[in-house]
Amino acid sequence: MATAYPGRLPELIVFDLDFTLWDCGGTWCDCLSPPFRSKGPRVTDRTGRHIRLYDDVNAILEVCKTEKIALALASRTEQPPWARQLVRMLEIDHYFTLAEIYPSSKLKHFQALQSASGVDFCDMLFFDDEMRNIREVSTLNVTCVHVADGMTRALFDDSLVRHAGRSADGDGAVQCNA
Repeated sequence: MATAYPGRLPELIVFDLDFTLWDCGGTWCDCLSPPFRSKGPRVTDRTGRHIRLYDDVNAILEVCKTEKIALALASRTEQPPWARQLVRMLEIDHYFTLAEIYPSSKLKHFQALQSASGVDFCDMLFFDDEMRNIREVSTLNVTCVHVADGMTRALFDDSLVRHAGRSADGDGAVQCNA
């Protein structure tokens, strides 16, 4: 099946959670107050704070599924069980084959993801809202994208084009040591 996107797609796309895939009422998920409750598509914490996916997230995840791009999560949250529960409650867990959710450097997350997936860093695309994480992970030769205001379809599409345009040789293969 031909892809709708020009150039070479990443083999693995990695998403941060807070302020990238979801908004937790203007804070991080580890600042929420369980228990969490879901009523239809809405998830709230004990205080009534709403946790929601950004509007384009489901469509983006469906594109990845259609294009057969593996997906992973990388989050430095201080409350991994809460983050995992929210991923399930927001009904996006089935999209992700790998998840590194624990307080640590994103470098450690990516080393674990690379080891588990076998995907070269240069074949990964990473979305995060924090510049410190973008700077850190970019040292691995991962295509990194700063998410300023939550994931959008336009940012996603532009990032796929950007990844495809990275240091390709004559055969269209990304040069991992460029």
